[in-house]
Amino acid sequence: MAENMFPEEVRAPRGARLLEIDWSDGSTVRLHHRVLRGFCPCAHCQGHQGPISWVEGTDELSEQALELSGLSEVGQYALQLEWGDGHATGIYSFRYLQDLGVIAESDREHLREARFGR
Repeated sequence: MAENMFPEEVRAPRGARLLEIDWSDGSTVRLHHRVLRGFCPCAHCQGHQGPISWVEGTDELSEQALELSGLSEVGQYALQLEWGDGHATGIYSFRYLQDLGVIAESDREHLREARFGR
């Protein structure tokens, strides 16, 4: 995907477990909350260096922990997601969300093997 793409519309209906983003190139990506939470890019989940990878324990999280309770834009480059259990330190750049969209429908084994640069 192009570096200069930006979201034209973001949908995260309350109670749903899916975030949908319509990108400026006309594409739409659908990201399950479990994938977003599993690849939370914050320092608490990922540490301060190395690639971003699947957060162990994600599969054991409660339904509340996988519910989005807040969504806000960070500048013109990212979204900050707030989860139902209060976790809200992950800032997901638009580029990172595009990258997650590429693997979003992968099976669990492939998700756990995926790595992303910072």
